[in-house]
Amino acid sequence: MHPANSDRTGSGRPAHTLRAATAEDAGFIAEMTLEAFNWSPDRPAFTLEQFWADPALRKYVEGWPAPGEQGVVAVAGDEPGDEPGDDAGLDGSPGRPVGAAWWRCFPADRPGYGFVAEDVPEVSIAVAPDWRGRGLGRALIRGIVDQARAAGVPRLSLSVERANHAARLYAAEGFEIVGGDENADTMVRKV
Repeated sequence: MHPANSDRTGSGRPAHTLRAATAEDAGFIAEMTLEAFNWSPDRPAFTLEQFWADPALRKYVEGWPAPGEQGVVAVAGDEPGDEPGDDAGLDGSPGRPVGAAWWRCFPADRPGYGFVAEDVPEVSIAVAPDWRGRGLGRALIRGIVDQARAAGVPRLSLSVERANHAARLYAAEGFEIVGGDENADTMVRKV
């Protein structure tokens, strides 16, 4: 894919790059799904065990990628001489994944939270906590939209709780509210 230039290291090189997600990223995508569901520090966090035990949650990852599903992964830079923890992944190692955006195609009888139609993939986006606020979410959205455009996908959907600050980012990146429930909005972006 391409460097995400919104956050640079001291040398001017990107602090992270985006690459296409692969089936080998499924474990990291599961971690990122958990991050997405645990966005609020004001409520009890789901554990990985609870995540895998809940069919409504695990369907966002189980068997990913099915044919036609894609994603992007943000990888931390690995500049020699960086301070420990700078540009590090979830495990503290440089060059490790630090965020992801991916889509799933859900059937009408097993819809996701942001389901609009069977031919509108639902996007999930998450960034490792230490990497939030550095432009990575915006880079991931743009990367997944680029992938969708290249794949001929005309629209993408997502669900976001109204109290989640990411809702403003999604709106700024072209997602519009098309529905929802008492706590969350369903948003769609034309590609």
